[in-house]
Amino acid sequence: MPIRADAIGQTRSTDTEITARDALAYAAVLGFDSEECLDDARPGGLVVVPMLCTRLEWILAGDDQRASALGLTLPERRRAVHALQDSRFLHPLRVGMRVRSTSRNEYMRQTSAGTFVLTSFEHREIETGDLLIKSWSGSMLRGLPLGQSAAGAPPADFIEAGPAENLAHASDVLLPRTLPHLYSECAQIWNPIHTERAVALAAGLPDIIVHGTITWAISAREALKTAGGSVEALARLSARFRGMVIPGTSIAVRTAAPAADGRVPFATDNAAGELALANGLIEIDRARAS
Repeated sequence: MPIRADAIGQTRSTDTEITARDALAYAAVLGFDSEECLDDARPGGLVVVPMLCTRLEWILAGDDQRASALGLTLPERRRAVHALQDSRFLHPLRVGMRVRSTSRNEYMRQTSAGTFVLTSFEHREIETGDLLIKSWSGSMLRGLPLGQSAAGAPPADFIEAGPAENLAHASDVLLPRTLPHLYSECAQIWNPIHTERAVALAAGLPDIIVHGTITWAISAREALKTAGGSVEALARLSARFRGMVIPGTSIAVRTAAPAADGRVPFATDNAAGELALANGLIEIDRARAS
């Protein structure tokens, strides 16, 4: 059955409290091992890795209600893969903060691979109403038709980063075979194609695959090291998810030298030398660092 185009414009919200347990587990599983990210007793409090927003987004993006709105069966849901993630970090998440996350189905497009779906997310502090993080997340529903060429329109404020160029620095990172299992529990982002090989094979994949948001966050970690920036200073993280990464293999994160405006392009290759992340970009606001 075609994807339901009438899901365009639908919004949903959920409220979440940021806890030390969640922030510590998320930082630890992704290797953000500085005192700022792992010591909740430090003066000034814990620095929450801002990519934790994807956990809040999964609450809305990965549940039965959204799948029903799109007209997806369970086997069809498992054919979905993350295609892009662009998050703008405006204000920091803090332990004890209550956050209201709101999703909106913005745009769908028929492609040769299936139906591309673009969703926006806003995360606001409930107490103040301040916009903390704005994300755009794209998914590819592999092999599933839309029944028309497109529905909705990309938001005017969604401007993707261009191709990453002049990538002079590289770092290799081994992603252990167990990482998707640990991440699924620590980030509370669970899809069995990342942890259960039988399910991954049934979905047409060659093996379990690393969550795109793992590669995305670890690539930012490495790009920040190259640029000499702290996670507190991260103002944007954007990339398109291209090739698959099989756990138990390494990725190569290639970064450019930081520009004067704090922009650092990057690209990430999988073990086969294929692009895993394209159009990668971090933006650093050095005034934020403590």
